[in-house]
Amino acid sequence: MTSGWTGRTVLGTIAALTCVLALASCTATDGGVGAGGDVRAEPPLPAGAGAPSSEPKPPSTDCGDPTAQSSRPTQALPSPGQMPTGSTMARIHASGKLVVGVDQNTYQFGYRDPFTGEIEGFDIDMARAIAQAIFGNPNSIQLKILTSGQRIPALQAGDVDIVIRTMSITCDRLQDVAFSSVYYEANQRVLVKKNSGYTGIDSLGGKKVCATEGSTSLANIAEAESDPVPIQVQDWTDCLVLLQQNQVDAISTDDTILIGLAAQDPFTEVVGAPVDSEPYGMAMPLAEDDFVQFVNAVLERMRADGSWKSIYDKWLANLIGPAPVPPAARYRN
Repeated sequence: MTSGWTGRTVLGTIAALTCVLALASCTATDGGVGAGGDVRAEPPLPAGAGAPSSEPKPPSTDCGDPTAQSSRPTQALPSPGQMPTGSTMARIHASGKLVVGVDQNTYQFGYRDPFTGEIEGFDIDMARAIAQAIFGNPNSIQLKILTSGQRIPALQAGDVDIVIRTMSITCDRLQDVAFSSVYYEANQRVLVKKNSGYTGIDSLGGKKVCATEGSTSLANIAEAESDPVPIQVQDWTDCLVLLQQNQVDAISTDDTILIGLAAQDPFTEVVGAPVDSEPYGMAMPLAEDDFVQFVNAVLERMRADGSWKSIYDKWLANLIGPAPVPPAARYRN
């Protein structure tokens, strides 16, 4: 039986590796060697990480209470599979699935289970409740992974029917998308390494603080009176890597996200008073007011029949604590 590796092949490979190592050594020496001869190299930054754009932004829109709904829920939900002719829901039903923009990096909200490979969490089960109301089947759903910065463009391009991805309702965002009533109340706080001495956003002046591109958290960091240095990334897990590698001093975003990150790294902790409130809504295209009313009706039913609490208990009770009262819907008239 003849081996595929001959003596000549092995020697040739060793020689090649020796040359590669020699070249690497020369390159490393040119780049800098420590006093003891050790090669120093900065850990690589995640893709897309860096300082946010310094271009001036237009002033924020003032719409009063951005969570107050103009679209009251429909009086009675149609039976699954019996969507009104010509409605957005009928179009979605005819397509055979509800296409939902979600996260895969926020532990217990929208994350990929490392054992099953499935996307799971609180937001995912909320999406399944909408699919159940349209199709009578919670599995009539297609999940599309989006970063924070991709959420609004995906809706505007028609790539997804709805975004359910820890997305805060703001006046500025209401210029581009429509929102359901609030389905979860979060607060922006700060995550740091234990024993770091940092006590909140006020103690981070001049320090690097991480958040995702396109998030309200990033804007709040930039506007903080203590003048921290905002660093943007694509996903929240990138922030955790930067914190672990000492490339940032803190992460600041919704407490729901931070608690999940802290659960994955016991050497971190959430500190400080809330920086800002973060009311989550389900985002839909501006022109689809009928779909907003439908989703609001589904949320009203979930508040009343206990299914909201059941989803909370399944995913968040062990992480955050006993279920609070579901956020009440607010309407303009």
